[in-house]
Amino acid sequence: MSQQPILSVVLPVAGLGTRFLPATKAIPKEMLPVLDKPLIQLAVEEAAKAGITQVVLVTSASKRAIEDHFDVNFELEATLEARNKQSMLEAVRTTLPNGMTLAVVRQPKALGLGHAVLCAAPVVGDQPFAVMLPDDFIDDPQGSCLADMVALYNQQSAFSLAVEEVPREKTDKYGVVSLNADGRITAMVEKPKPEVAPSTLAVVGRYVLPAETFAALREVKAGAGGEIQLTDGIASLLSTQVFRPHRFKGIRYDCGSKLGYLQANTALGLRDQEVGVAFAKWLSSVI
Repeated sequence: MSQQPILSVVLPVAGLGTRFLPATKAIPKEMLPVLDKPLIQLAVEEAAKAGITQVVLVTSASKRAIEDHFDVNFELEATLEARNKQSMLEAVRTTLPNGMTLAVVRQPKALGLGHAVLCAAPVVGDQPFAVMLPDDFIDDPQGSCLADMVALYNQQSAFSLAVEEVPREKTDKYGVVSLNADGRITAMVEKPKPEVAPSTLAVVGRYVLPAETFAALREVKAGAGGEIQLTDGIASLLSTQVFRPHRFKGIRYDCGSKLGYLQANTALGLRDQEVGVAFAKWLSSVI
């Protein structure tokens, strides 16, 4: 039997975004723009490059703006068309890339990333799928981190986790993986102390996962605060499924932090055809 394709991506976006208060009091953190596109749209565009056709948003009651961003705005489109603003009109019409569909499910309580992913199970069904965390913006102008991970699955039937090397003193901020001699992931530890971390390969916000992940998450015991961790669900599958690390190209910016968010805006601003030269000149004058 041929393997099933990766067609769905789950985007858990129900969090409160407290590190950006008061800006995120009324605006979802995923709607914060990097240059002229919100983080959520950058994630969806990366998924489109991977051949994903279904986006599953796992939201909360305060995140309606994300749904609206991908919906049709007839009044705005009519105004832009009447003013012959064709490039702007195209930008508005393609917030959700052609060929993609959008499904929305609610996470009723903030019970962890694993629980958020589990909420998407009825929509994804019995299929392998991807998970992306929009806070982790991976800037790769030449490609797509998720596309490379899907290609790995297609070529080797291997599931994967995006990883990057981190300083050992920072392992307690990430999930960290262990590898065997063949480069297969054999264990995952959530936020280990530096002195006991099995490696310095930290998992970042891209996952290609088997359908069995949902069953595993249903069996995971809740930890502190009643949260269900995605790491625990994946860890329970490592002995029966092949998982490999994906050392991605490009640069990851942690846009859930103020520094990472500023860095991402700077990187894209310097490359922008419209403002890049002027921005670089201004930036050099103030440093």
